[in-house]
Amino acid sequence: MWTWFKKGRVLTLILLACLRSVFAFGALTTVLMKTDAGQIKLEMFDQDAPNTVANFVKLAREGFYDGLAFHRVIDGFMAQGGCPNSREGAKGMPGTGGPGYTINCEINSRKHAPGILSMAHAGKNTGGSQFFIVHEAQPHLDGVHTVFGQTGDMDVVLALKNGSRIESVTVTD
Repeated sequence: MWTWFKKGRVLTLILLACLRSVFAFGALTTVLMKTDAGQIKLEMFDQDAPNTVANFVKLAREGFYDGLAFHRVIDGFMAQGGCPNSREGAKGMPGTGGPGYTINCEINSRKHAPGILSMAHAGKNTGGSQFFIVHEAQPHLDGVHTVFGQTGDMDVVLALKNGSRIESVTVTD
């Protein structure tokens, strides 16, 4: 009888350890983007687009996004930002800049629904720093752009206008 109790206890401990690992592994990175229209809380899809999330987090931690504008906002479609040419005093046309390198697309099964954060690009594997947040479902973008996060703060997203500023981006993982 004692042997069965010990085996059961060991199995329970193993199960608990496995569950703890699963939940820790599945934890989402959270990013807070403070804009002049309000704060946007972004939950990143670490497992669906790990390299894209890592790149966004790296740029955020470096302060890359601080002071940039949402240079392309189209009502009913999306708000796009992340171009260094949108910084006050920058040279170059807003919407044409990046971090000085490109990253590969990580196309996944996520759909472009309201509040989705996706990587902007000028063609396959040309993204770097520019991103957009979708206002309404955009199925024509599914399978074309890397979906790497989402927000529920649609009141703030919908309040963004061309020229709205990103004040700071903080990773809170």
